[in-house]
Amino acid sequence: MTQTPRRTPEQWQSLVDQWQDSGQSMAWFCEDHDIGYASFCHWRKRLAEEGAPTKRAVSFIALGALSSFGAQHRWNIVLSLGNGVELRLSQG
Repeated sequence: MTQTPRRTPEQWQSLVDQWQDSGQSMAWFCEDHDIGYASFCHWRKRLAEEGAPTKRAVSFIALGALSSFGAQHRWNIVLSLGNGVELRLSQG
């Protein structure tokens, strides 16, 4: 019987970050990386409860506010959705 590797909290955080960037469901990510789904869910919750630093902050932009820049200013917004998928919004 193969023994499951023990991971540090830092390694689990790295896996959670990789999952967030992957665009995959947790189940598919766990299967692809040979990680126990229940263990992954446990560590994801535990790290969130401990206030582990996240890779990116969540923020919102009211696109209507961008129109106040006027016609002389152009803006571009790129949303990286993971797995190489990007959504691009621009003015002008």
